[in-house]
Amino acid sequence: MTANTTRDAAPQPPAPATDTAAPQPAPYAPIGRIPVTEVFPVVEDGRWPAKAVPGEVIPIRATVFREGHDRFGATAVLVRPDGTDGPSARMVEILPGLDRYEARLAADAPGDWGLRVEGWSDPYATWAHDAGIKVPAGIDVPLMLEEGARVLDRAAAVPGRDSGDAAALTAAAEQLRNEALTDGERLSAGLAGPVVDALDRLPLRDHVSPSATYPLQVDRSRALAGSWYEIFPRSLGSGSDEQGNWYTGTLRTAAERLDRIAAMGFDVLYLTPISPIGATNRKGRNNTLDARPDDPGSPYGIGSSDGGHDVIHPDLGTFDDFDALVARAGELGMEVALDLALQCSPDHPWVGEHPEWFTVLADGSIAYAENPPKKYQDIYPLNFDNDPEGIYAAILEVVRTWISHGVTIFRVDNPHTKPLNFWQRLIREVRSTNPEVLFLAEAFTRPAMMRTLGKIGFHQSYTYFAWRNTKQELIDYMVELSQDTAHVLRPAFWPTTHDILTPFMTNGKVPAFKLRAVLAATLSPTWGIYSGYELAESTPRPGFEEQIDNEKYEYKPRDFVAARANGIEDLLTRLNAARAAHPALQQLRDIWFHPTSDDALIAYSKRIDAAHSPTGEDDVVLTVVSLDPSNVREGEVYLNLVQLGLPGDTDGSFPCLRVTDELTGAAYEWSGTNYVRLDPFAGRVAHVLRVEPL
Repeated sequence: MTANTTRDAAPQPPAPATDTAAPQPAPYAPIGRIPVTEVFPVVEDGRWPAKAVPGEVIPIRATVFREGHDRFGATAVLVRPDGTDGPSARMVEILPGLDRYEARLAADAPGDWGLRVEGWSDPYATWAHDAGIKVPAGIDVPLMLEEGARVLDRAAAVPGRDSGDAAALTAAAEQLRNEALTDGERLSAGLAGPVVDALDRLPLRDHVSPSATYPLQVDRSRALAGSWYEIFPRSLGSGSDEQGNWYTGTLRTAAERLDRIAAMGFDVLYLTPISPIGATNRKGRNNTLDARPDDPGSPYGIGSSDGGHDVIHPDLGTFDDFDALVARAGELGMEVALDLALQCSPDHPWVGEHPEWFTVLADGSIAYAENPPKKYQDIYPLNFDNDPEGIYAAILEVVRTWISHGVTIFRVDNPHTKPLNFWQRLIREVRSTNPEVLFLAEAFTRPAMMRTLGKIGFHQSYTYFAWRNTKQELIDYMVELSQDTAHVLRPAFWPTTHDILTPFMTNGKVPAFKLRAVLAATLSPTWGIYSGYELAESTPRPGFEEQIDNEKYEYKPRDFVAARANGIEDLLTRLNAARAAHPALQQLRDIWFHPTSDDALIAYSKRIDAAHSPTGEDDVVLTVVSLDPSNVREGEVYLNLVQLGLPGDTDGSFPCLRVTDELTGAAYEWSGTNYVRLDPFAGRVAHVLRVEPL
């Protein structure tokens, strides 16, 4: 969007959560002396904040220009939550001839930041251009040299100028006035490297013209990067007795099994709903309408005589048990995310207490949920048009109950089926008291809805990754996510979920589970798996893209020890270790795809330079993945060496870098062109390579 105002103020606090005034366009404002337009990242001309986390390098862009031929420059500035200026950088032109400029900055703490771009007249560059033409031609020589000296005198006096730089500028001004030198020597003094460097660090700026200060919401780092592991707590510790009667796992038995999950390097433990489950229309195994006496029902059919969303299923335990699980997860370096599914079983207390919160049909019955051809007879959707204030207050209380027991992330089920103004209000109000709490949108729906959920407050979003399989599909999707929408939608990549099993995974078996894990863990800073991924559970329920014997409808005890033979658990551990070791894999915005000779091989690198790396060193990771789970693939990878941090004139025909595979420990010397062979039958579906120059 175009910046059409010259206001330069700290971001304003959000309007009250209950504000229902219609949105208004930005008021008329004069254009700046050095116009700044089309600032990025800006959401709806600043209506909502762009997204970032501490240390995340943000590309700030703007179109900056001026009348006439005098030179100009631009500066990007981050504004701290207290309204003071934070990090800033001179912008460089990225589209010559189109006046498009960019700088890369990073905030250093969470909070409500802002960003602005300042256009300004550059008297030194104007003089240097004109003098460089006139003096060699013998035109206005004394005048041009004195003009240069005066510009440098002014530049030396700029507040904040380093004393060494000031001395260099003053000395150059003296040489410009030194008539004992030749005209060429005097001019050279004014154009010398130390002068140019000093003015690049702190330029002399006239007619400074700021854009508006646009809002930038800086969330804690987990909003961008994390490794999620999903569980149904009732399955961990479940089983059957000698008579074949099933018994449930509990929050306590789940807590006893967290060590294995933490050992794989996961840092978010995601729990499906743990509230009481209704009996009316309870679903049986594989979503049948005939539940057997020992069928536990879907945890998404929330509510019974034992209580609703703010109560724990009595089979699972008590809040003391939940608190113990949260504590144990914390001891192991994991935080707890909980499913927030805003729907009710017919037995939910709200149905009897507030029937007006639901849709009543002409025959007097309450409408159950449908997503044709899927039917959910065991749940009633809330009708947010009926008593929206009552519904809002009840749900806010539910959310705050779980926050008080240590939940720091909510994975929101189907948020796109609820009003967006409800989510905007809820997330803003929670953030006002608990800014550490994050919301993930589980929305597989139209792009406009997914983007807007991010714009109005959701910190993360599920994505279409599970259905992007070919090389070109993956490249196009990552370009979109990393460049076009990274400021509004933070992606979470899940190869499968408890109710998504794509044909690619069904047909590809163990190799497909491996290669998709590598893609998810190295393409996106947030990724996750559903419990059972280690077993490559790949048999679909006939006619549906979901697992047969689905855990939503039954207990699912698993033999994870035996499953280790397929190598998936070891791969997950190594992937998470690589992510923890490499800050490049924890960022979204900088990714480069390298050509390959075989379209079944995809190669891409992520890089953070030393100036922005938390380690103070360049961090570069190159990943090569086979997209074919059924065949050996071999071919060449053609590296863009500049994108790997090597000089552009490096001869790519001889070894110039060392790569070390984080999955195997093997090291190689590579050049610009390299042969790779990936064999799914031997367990090798990818290389995840640490890159270092030789």
